[in-house]
Amino acid sequence: MLLRRSSVAQELATSGLLDPATSLLLAGAVLGTRGGDRPRDLAESDLTRALRAAFSQPDFRASLSGKDGADELLADVEEAAHQVFVARKFYNDLVAVTRDARGRPLPRVLHLSGHAKAPVFFEMDDSLIADKPGAALGSAGHTMV
Repeated sequence: MLLRRSSVAQELATSGLLDPATSLLLAGAVLGTRGGDRPRDLAESDLTRALRAAFSQPDFRASLSGKDGADELLADVEEAAHQVFVARKFYNDLVAVTRDARGRPLPRVLHLSGHAKAPVFFEMDDSLIADKPGAALGSAGHTMV
């Protein structure tokens, strides 16, 4: 899901639909998600902030309305952002259940987890629209289950 979101964001950045500054900001954030030195969650959160900056520009949709393929591309970006939110939520829910199960007496006594490390939560900012309760495609990304 993260790769798909990154790909559609790259497509939006190189589409010629955005102003040069926004395109550069978005392309830089996409590049950061592709194997950089930064932790993955921080790079993905930067991409979210770049997308949010693009989408929060005044009259963003109106300025792109009628341009060839703009509506479809924006829908793809929003769909990918929503899928990232759902996937992260699902993953973090499973991490919580797994950690809970591993902490129960019987699995601990019988060493059912072996030497496997406990799974960790994946936290990132995945909200495409900020400061509007109920309007975001995802959550703020900082809640643990």
